[in-house]
Parts: sequence; structure tokens; C-alpha cells
Amino acid sequence: MSKYDIIVLGSGPGGYVTAIRASQLGFKTAIVEKESLGGVCLNWGCIPTKALLKSAQVFEYLKHANDYGLSVKDFDKDFDAVVKRSRGVADGMSKGIEFLMKKNKIDVIKGYGKLKPGKKIDVDGTVYSADHIIVATGARSRELPSLPQDGKKVIGYREAMTLPTQPKKMIVVGSGAIGVEFAYFYNSMGTDVTIVEFLPNVVPVEDEEVSKQLERSFKKSGIKIMTSAEVTHVDTSGDGVKATVKTKKGEEIIEADIVLSAVGIKTNIENIGLEDVGIAVDRDKILVNDYYQTNIPGYYAIGDVTPGQALAHVASAEGILCVEKIAGQHVEPLDYGNIPGCTYCSPEVASVGLTEKQAKEKGFDIKVGKFPFSASGKASAGGNKEGFVKVIFDAKYGEWLGCHMIGAGVTDMIAEAVLGRKLETTGHEVLKAVHPHPTMSEAVMEAVADAYDEVIHL
Repeated sequence: MSKYDIIVLGSGPGGYVTAIRASQLGFKTAIVEKESLGGVCLNWGCIPTKALLKSAQVFEYLKHANDYGLSVKDFDKDFDAVVKRSRGVADGMSKGIEFLMKKNKIDVIKGYGKLKPGKKIDVDGTVYSADHIIVATGARSRELPSLPQDGKKVIGYREAMTLPTQPKKMIVVGSGAIGVEFAYFYNSMGTDVTIVEFLPNVVPVEDEEVSKQLERSFKKSGIKIMTSAEVTHVDTSGDGVKATVKTKKGEEIIEADIVLSAVGIKTNIENIGLEDVGIAVDRDKILVNDYYQTNIPGYYAIGDVTPGQALAHVASAEGILCVEKIAGQHVEPLDYGNIPGCTYCSPEVASVGLTEKQAKEKGFDIKVGKFPFSASGKASAGGNKEGFVKVIFDAKYGEWLGCHMIGAGVTDMIAEAVLGRKLETTGHEVLKAVHPHPTMSEAVMEAVADAYDEVIHL
């Protein structure tokens, strides 16, 4: 029986990063994967979807070439080629993880892993042991009883990335990151898209002003939006799909070629041996302490299977912290209140910290600043004037409570707020940090200036 210091079950952005950090720390490490290295993120999630969205963005530029003084004739999209490019990007990234495994001398064990008592793991009949076993099996598309997925007419995100033909009409159920990203992609490609959201606002975890701006932008681009609405039944017996949607006004039937179910995720914790080992689970999540130890010594869990935010960068951070603690390093628990969230539709959405509503509910006396990209020279020059940056500060101490952005490229800008909050930066310090001109990032400084009644360009 092969013996390791650490075995990681699952090779997504939590698992493979954990394995690499473990190897760097001198542990003899193995990783178990039943499909492709990189997990959902690299193969069916974060990376290939961004490739699709880039194609959509380029296509949008071509459609609006006249706005930039350019004349482009006889252009069209090739849906098959767009999908093929996306898969090529994913394959390249997965091969990159294979290289990293070899570089870091990590053994890759291909097959289905199942935990066993005594710090062992069975991979298709072969048993391996380790001093520490880390579960990083991730999650998959969640299915609603009223919306069973058949993979053809009612699909999840995997099928949405590799459809053989582009649908003429699509219903997207759910308006979280997955829902709005695919809604933007297919709408840009020419599909008639309707979003159905159960809650009153699209991207419901975001600040309300951001939600309303995205709804305006989407409607302007031709996406139909139904909020406070629920799909109660789907009829797939005909050529397409007939979805029964319940709204405040009553029921209506919407016809489409395909329904994309984007109503969240379901953790992959079934049939991996948790019960055999006695690992505690609550409401679809593995219970862990601040250092990702389960209730059974020697077994750990990170990423989507644990109660934290189900985000790739969270899984990576958890895995690094987990193995550094095993190595005896001094580590601080992850601050889940300072995790950035990014949505890559157009306009992009990015945020960190408290929304204005949350800050008020917590009893803070707040200063709020907002700077629209319509007043930004860089945004105007680039033809991307939609959106704004919004900042929230504690009026008493100047603590940066939250930052919310919607606009072009804001997912690359939010890190300033994350770092500023980590370093306990005050509003005045941000205001006095010179920002380069002309840039989109100036909007952060200008929004802070607005909060403190010192805004110049508004």
C-alpha cells in the first residue's frame, strides 16, 4: 500500500493548489482525480466560460465598429468555432496543471476515490494511505424538482458550453453569476434570452444599485427579465420547451428551444466515504474548523464542500491555509468578510464587503460615495460609459466597509478594495493615494472623494 504525507481528493482550483503548496512545504503528496485535472473551474467553469464571453465581447465590438469610426463589412459569428476555441483554452489549461504536477513531483492518481477509516483512500480498488487526507471534491449544477435536467432541452452549465447548435430562444432560470454570464453570451450571439429570477433583483447578492444598473443594461441589449418569478413546470414533449412561469400577476407560458437551469450548486459529497469514516455533515456541507479540520483527526475539507463562499479563489486560499497549518506555520483564519465576488457578463460586476443595506442593518453611521463611468475620461474614450463605482465607509473611523462596481473591466479593479480593507485603509488614505490618469481605476478615488465631499470631476 502506497503511503503519503498528504493525499488530496479532487483537482479543482482548491485541490491542485493545495497539492502544490503541500509539495512546496516538503510533504510527499498525491492527488486523486476521476476526470480531468483542473476540475470544473478549468474544464467546465471559470476558464472556458471566460473564453466564450471574450468571443461575445469581440463580436459586440464588431457590431459597434461604426461607434469607433471604423467600417467593418461581411462579418458573422461561427458558433461551432466559438465553442471549439473555448474547449481549446480549457484543454490547454488542464495540460498546464499536468505540467505543474510533474514540476512539483506530485503523484496523480486517476480514478474514483473513496475515503476509508484509518486515514486511507480507495481508488478503484487500490488503497492508499496518508497522514492527512484533504477532501476537495467541489460541486455541480443543482437541480430543482420542478426543473429536472435532461441534458438536451433542460440543461446545466456544462451543456450550455458545448451546445451543438445555437438556440434561437433560451430561458435562463436564475440570475447569479452563472445565469447572467450565459444570458449575456447567448444574447450577444443573437439568441432571444429571457431571465427568470425568483428574488426581486437580478444578481441578488449584489448591492441593490448594482442590480438595478445591470437590469437596465441587460434590457437595453434586448434581454427580457422577469423578477419575483418562478418556473413551476416545464413541458418538453414538443419540439422545444414550454415553461410555466408564476409571477405576481399570475401564470404565463413561455416557449423556447432550451431552458438553462442556473439555480445554484450541489456539493459532491455523496459516495465518497464520509459516512464510513464518520465525518460530520450539515445541510450539504462538510463541517470544519477555522483550519479545515473535520471532526475526524487526519481528515480535512476545503472549497465548495465546506460552508464558505463557493468560489475558486476561496477554495485555493483555504487549501493553502490548511496545509500551512498542517506544516506548523503560524496562520490566521480566512476573513470571509473580505472575499471579492466577480461576475463576467457585460457590464462586469465586482464587489467586496458590505452592501449599503447591510451596513445600515449592522448599525453603522456611513458615508457613501459614487462615481459614474460616464464622467470618466478613460471610459468615454473606450466607449464603455455604463456603470459606476460605489464605496461605503464608516463615518466615525473611516473604515472601508464595502466597494461595489459595475462596468467594463471592474473585475480587474476590485483587488484595490480587497487589499485596502485587508490593510485597514481609511477613506482619507485612499483619497490621498495618487491614482493614474486616465484610467478606469481613477473612479475608485473619485468615488471616495464623493463620500467625503471632495469630488472634482462630478
